[in-house]
Amino acid sequence: MKLFEYEAKEIARQYALPVPTGLLASTPQEAKEAFQKINQPCVIKAQVLVAGRGKAGGIKSASTALEAFEAAKSIFSMTIRGERVTRVLVEQKLVSKHERYVSIVVDRPSRGYTILSSTAGGVDIEQTAEEHPERIIRHRIDPLMGLQEFEARIVAKKLGYSGKQMNQLTSIILKLCQIMDDYDAELIESNPLIETEDDELVAADLRILVDDNSLYRHPMFLERMKILEPDMTPLEAKARERGLAYIELDGYIGIIGNGAGLVMATLDMILDYNGTPANFCDVGGGASEERIASALEIVLSNPRVKVLLINIMGGITRCDDVARAILDVQKKTGISKPMVIRLVGTNEEEGRRILADAHIPSLNTMEDAAAKAVEIASKVK
Repeated sequence: MKLFEYEAKEIARQYALPVPTGLLASTPQEAKEAFQKINQPCVIKAQVLVAGRGKAGGIKSASTALEAFEAAKSIFSMTIRGERVTRVLVEQKLVSKHERYVSIVVDRPSRGYTILSSTAGGVDIEQTAEEHPERIIRHRIDPLMGLQEFEARIVAKKLGYSGKQMNQLTSIILKLCQIMDDYDAELIESNPLIETEDDELVAADLRILVDDNSLYRHPMFLERMKILEPDMTPLEAKARERGLAYIELDGYIGIIGNGAGLVMATLDMILDYNGTPANFCDVGGGASEERIASALEIVLSNPRVKVLLINIMGGITRCDDVARAILDVQKKTGISKPMVIRLVGTNEEEGRRILADAHIPSLNTMEDAAAKAVEIASKVK
C-alpha cells in the first residue's frame, strides 16, 4: 500500500523526524487559509499516489495567500497519470544548499534491508543509478543484528558529512529504519533530503510503501483498502476487500490457482500455447470453499474471460473442497463459460468424482489443461 506524502510525514513527526511544516487542503480556499496559518512562502503539492507529479505541474510555489489559492485551484483541475487530484499539501518552502537521496528498501536477494543513498538527490534515482552508478551508496543491514548506530554514521560519512551534520543524518537514518520496522514497510524514501542554508537536514519529501500482507497489524490503514487506488481496477479493489491476490490482465483466459508460483507457472504455460491470460488470481495455500467461490465470482465477472482455467495442487487446500465450491458457484450464478480444471493432490479422486458427476471433466497435467483452455478459447467468439 502506497501512503500519501502527508500520511508519511504525519508518521515522521511521531518519530521526531525533521519534515517541513505543512497542512492538508481539499479546496483552494482551504489552501489559502493553510498558507495564512504557516505565514511564509510555501509550496503547494498535489497528493497523489503516482510518481512524476512535479514534471506534470503538480507542485507549485506561492509567496502570498492569493498565489496559494490560484496554485491550488490549478492543481485541483489536474489529472496526473490517471489520478485526479483531490487534496494538496500546503508546506513551508525551504531553501536548500544541497539535495540528497536516502532510502531503505527490502533487498530480496540479500533477504534483508539495504540503505540506498546518494549525493545526487532531487532527481530520478533510477536515472542516476543507470548513468552514474558510482554515486549510489549501498549498505546492507544485517537482518539479525538490525541497523547499528555506527553503520548509520558510516553512511553519513560516505555522503560527506562530519560533526553536527553527521550526527543529524545518523539520527535520521536510524529513525527511517525504525519506521521501516514498525510499519512493515517495503520502502521508505526521502528524495530530496535537503540541507538548508542553516545546515539543517530536513526530509523535504517522504514516501512510504507498506506491505499489504501486514495491514492487519495496522488498523489505521484498513479503511484505505476500500479506496480504489489509481492503478487498481474495480475487480482488483473488490478482490482486495476479500483478501484475494488478484491482478487484472489484458487477455481472455481466466486463471485461478493456489500459490503464487503455481499461478505464475500457469500464466507462462498459457503464453507458451499462444494464449493470453485475463488475470492472476491466487487463492492461497489453505483456501476454503468460500474463498474459492469468491475467486470464481471475481474472475468470471471479467467480460473478457472466454474460458476459465482452475489449477489446484491440493495440500492444505483439498481438491474435493475446490470441486464443491465450483459446483456451488455454478448453481448460484449459472456459470455459462467453459471451464478447464486440473486437480492434483489431497482428495483428488474425490474432487474428480464430484466434478465427473456434474459432467465437468478434469485433467492431470498443467500442460494438458493450458492447451485445452487455449483450444476452447480459440473457438469462443
